[in-house]
Amino acid sequence: MSMSVRTGDVAIVGGGPGGSTLATLLKKYNPSLDVVILEKEKFPRDHVGESHLPPIGAILDEMGVWDKIEAADFPIKIGATYRWGNTKDLWDFEFLPPANFKDEERPAKYEGQRRLTAFQVDRPIYDDILLRHAEEMGTEVHEETLVREIEHEGDRITGLVLADGSRVEAKYYIDAAGNIGLFHRAMGVDALIPETLKNIAIWGYWDNAEWAVEIGVGGTRVQVLSIDCGWIWFIPLGPTRTSIGFICPADYFKTCDKSAEELYHWALQEEPRVRELIENATLDGEVQATKDWSYCANKLCGENWFLIGDSCGFADPILAGGMTLAHTGARIVAYALLGILSGEQDADWLKEHYDTTQRKRISQYIRFAEFWYSFNGCFTDLRDYTTKIAGDAGLKLDPQQAFRWLSFGGFGHEDFASPGLATFDLLSVKEITKFFLGGEGDAGWELNNFNVFRMNLEKATKEEIPIFGEGKTIRAQAWKRDGGTLPLVGYFGEVVEVLRKHSVLQDIYREFEARGKTSRMGGINKGSYYVGQCMSSLETMLLDGWVKGKLDSKKPRGSYAVDPGTADVNMHWNYDDQIAEKRQARGSTV
Repeated sequence: MSMSVRTGDVAIVGGGPGGSTLATLLKKYNPSLDVVILEKEKFPRDHVGESHLPPIGAILDEMGVWDKIEAADFPIKIGATYRWGNTKDLWDFEFLPPANFKDEERPAKYEGQRRLTAFQVDRPIYDDILLRHAEEMGTEVHEETLVREIEHEGDRITGLVLADGSRVEAKYYIDAAGNIGLFHRAMGVDALIPETLKNIAIWGYWDNAEWAVEIGVGGTRVQVLSIDCGWIWFIPLGPTRTSIGFICPADYFKTCDKSAEELYHWALQEEPRVRELIENATLDGEVQATKDWSYCANKLCGENWFLIGDSCGFADPILAGGMTLAHTGARIVAYALLGILSGEQDADWLKEHYDTTQRKRISQYIRFAEFWYSFNGCFTDLRDYTTKIAGDAGLKLDPQQAFRWLSFGGFGHEDFASPGLATFDLLSVKEITKFFLGGEGDAGWELNNFNVFRMNLEKATKEEIPIFGEGKTIRAQAWKRDGGTLPLVGYFGEVVEVLRKHSVLQDIYREFEARGKTSRMGGINKGSYYVGQCMSSLETMLLDGWVKGKLDSKKPRGSYAVDPGTADVNMHWNYDDQIAEKRQARGSTV
């Protein structure tokens, strides 16, 4: 960097997906902002963490970069195939059933079925596209630029000292530099590190590995396959390139008497499905390894700084949430800065929202990953463990109550539009839990125990929450009580409106059906999806105490059950050998 002091509005340290997303949205909605990215490496460069979840697509579209990403011809992620837990059989976790995935030419627009799927990306290519796009939007990008020191006075950053001795000064500073915790040390940020998820990751990239399954044009599933001492990921990144990694406890690695490379090759040979897929493949480059510890920072922003991406925290890759947390968190910070720098919104209000909601997202993602890992244990241990998960959310529940809470939701604050957890909607959480635990753990819907419902707003106060869209922050109403939030927007708002008109379950359900026919909310199965989301919102409100239920013997009783077509994911035993027939029967093939 030629100048000795460079001043601007926003200085972002790190040019990965989080930094590029933030910069792009800032420049899209306020081109006059002076935004600079300081990246220590030269792009393109290798980076692990290649698997997306569907929420990223909407952000890529908002950034105006969807067409560029789609043109790179990355595989379309339909879902994942698992060998996990106490069964050796394969089962699938899908965003869209393969039979419903229609053949269409690529590159395709962000519409229809592509709103329900995701990408598996080759990070050197993907990250470079995002960084170059941010640059084209007007962001000043400096690669091979190392930040050596964070200057600050108390909780306010005053400047960044670069390796060449020059300084960068800005109104706001962003740490998007990953898990090195660049701002952590300077600003006194600690992190919670759960003991149960202290793992290591060992991975490499392979040429000419076979895809486990090809679905239509460009579609496939990632493979997540457990062996006795850990699990393997298998992620196709393109026609000939595949990321294959191995996760195991750090304690196991210390005692296994193998080097990281030896353990990696041994693990791949232990898994028969992977062994077959790489039979004619070759390893491209060296095997890499790093610690893979989940963590969550105890503070995500300060007087004039924010953490985004992995600097905020890291959730175990079993649920592939890292990239989603990076993109979604960066989007929230972009909207916060747009509101703060324009003077249109209160800075403390937006900072508190980001700090609270993003830490909850990361922490609950970690908890759900722990639940997923616990599935390898027996049911009793798993049910007891849910008490701890509920306790972390501030609830004092016995094991049975805690299990029901996890199984049936209890995560209404994950998203202001609909009830969910770790980017999965509540119906998906129910389906996952039911699949893990079978009939023994499936006690049905709580709302089926009642047929009359009324709002319970005792000791609640009405406050405002931020809703983001089209570059603007809208203040929406919400009820708050004991740390819980009931938004009066999205599906929650729909349920509140219906409960103002009806109290009997049968009438409530009919009103949902009527609204679902004309609502703009929902996916491909618009009406049924709308009803399912409203019913799950009612369920969450009942479990979280916002609604009280009563059983009236003179009125009809409901027997609602999950319709898999209304959830964000579908789970079933693997049927790869039947996909071609099912797709042809549905008319999905050309």
